[in-house]
Amino acid sequence: MNTSDMVAQSSLPGPHADSDERMRRENLVSRLLGRPEFASLAGVILVFLVFGLTAGDSGMFNLDGVVNWMQVAAYLGIIAVAACLLMIGGEFDLSIGSMIGLAGMMVAIPTVYFGWPFWLAVLFAFAASMGLGWLNGYLVMKTRLPSFIVTLAFLFILRGLTLALSILFANRTIVSGVGERAAHDWLGQLLFSGNVGAGLFSWLARHGWIATVADGTPLVTGIPKVILWWAVVALAASFVLARTRLGNWIFAVGGDAVAAKNMGVPVRKVKIGLFVFTAFCACLFAVLQVGDFGSAAADRGLQKEFEAIIAAVIGGALLTGGYGSVIGACFGALIFGVVQIGITYTNLSSDWFRVFLGVMLLVAVLFNNFVRRRITEAK
Repeated sequence: MNTSDMVAQSSLPGPHADSDERMRRENLVSRLLGRPEFASLAGVILVFLVFGLTAGDSGMFNLDGVVNWMQVAAYLGIIAVAACLLMIGGEFDLSIGSMIGLAGMMVAIPTVYFGWPFWLAVLFAFAASMGLGWLNGYLVMKTRLPSFIVTLAFLFILRGLTLALSILFANRTIVSGVGERAAHDWLGQLLFSGNVGAGLFSWLARHGWIATVADGTPLVTGIPKVILWWAVVALAASFVLARTRLGNWIFAVGGDAVAAKNMGVPVRKVKIGLFVFTAFCACLFAVLQVGDFGSAAADRGLQKEFEAIIAAVIGGALLTGGYGSVIGACFGALIFGVVQIGITYTNLSSDWFRVFLGVMLLVAVLFNNFVRRRITEAK
């Protein structure tokens, strides 16, 4: 065989070339499926396509419409981030919604009936909420009962306490009058109420770049602060989870707590800390809501614990722990916001929103179970 024949033969595809190419394609697909946020990102794209076709000319995607569904997504996104971290750590907290209601009362009652400054009531609410979160985590770790049972008990305890306090002080389930006091409080104005970027939006309105009302005032006066808080919480949690030792510990305790403990991971401190962070996010939700509405109500946060868990599951968090994505949970919250507000721009009844939640939860669980099996088989 001469040299030219050898070169020609070597240039021909070998018997394993096709299989190698298939392996490369399969690895790419596997990598995509292995990303926790893949399903939620696909869900976001699908939801935008659906509402773009059905409500694209209704004003849903105008600036005011975008702010509306982003605000809904931001509120849920704050607690979805906390629920996601806790689920990655292998635990649940069913008292998130009740904590929202109680935290709102802990801000409103001292402010209205005791004459406390708004900033002091806010600090009190955060301290008390995080103390209750610590108690939640401590009882779970001390008794070794499932967190589902412990936090289910706290769901009823905190909701009942919220109702009792509101009736005791206000003789009704709503405590009003917080808005007037928060409007003159430095902390409320700086962090928890109103919008950001009013000057920029006024400038845009003067130049005709955004819609205005009859007197020339911009239809959207700024970015609601809850959206900025959502971004801060999500970015901080993503950084901790992906770039710090604590993030590795969270994955470790959720994957196998016994093995993590044997490796020197402080399992108890990590899990209790996650419960405290969940309570912090629930209180943040409540304080922002009180700042926006100027009141607290005993039914605030009702069923939000389930919505937060669903958003985390849609975002790729496994019910068994040790796997998930903060970005995926944010995508899950965004899906909620778009659908909840988008339905109002169509002719569909808002009752279909709950049907959508159930369907999305079922689809997400099935998909995550499929991913978990692929990961297990790959190992």
